[in-house]
Amino acid sequence: MATHQRVQRVRGAIKQEASDIIRKMKDPRVAFVTVTDAEVSRDLRHVKIFVSVLGDEETKRAAMDGLERATGYIRSELGQRIRLRHTPEIIFRWDESLERGARISQLLRELQDDGADAEDQDTASSVGEDI
Repeated sequence: MATHQRVQRVRGAIKQEASDIIRKMKDPRVAFVTVTDAEVSRDLRHVKIFVSVLGDEETKRAAMDGLERATGYIRSELGQRIRLRHTPEIIFRWDESLERGARISQLLRELQDDGADAEDQDTASSVGEDI
């Protein structure tokens, strides 16, 4: 078993290299794919690469299909770039954290706008009462 520090170093290297490999791929389906994280097993045999895609559901499905079909290529590229005894098996997972964060930001902006509108109405009504 690898130490925790080694697993973290390999995790960072895989995240960086996978991002670079995917960015340089010529497949148009994976044009807007962003690698957000990677989880490496303690024995360094398996890696889950979390990705996010900008676009609608159809674009996301096409991107995941493109990544699944390119798994062998990405794995061989990782094997050449990262010196490990065994190149880990790759599993791509969808990461919804960016979408969730964007949705939360949108909701907070809406609440802030609603709060500002309510203050404007309160101010207008109190000014009318003073006259």
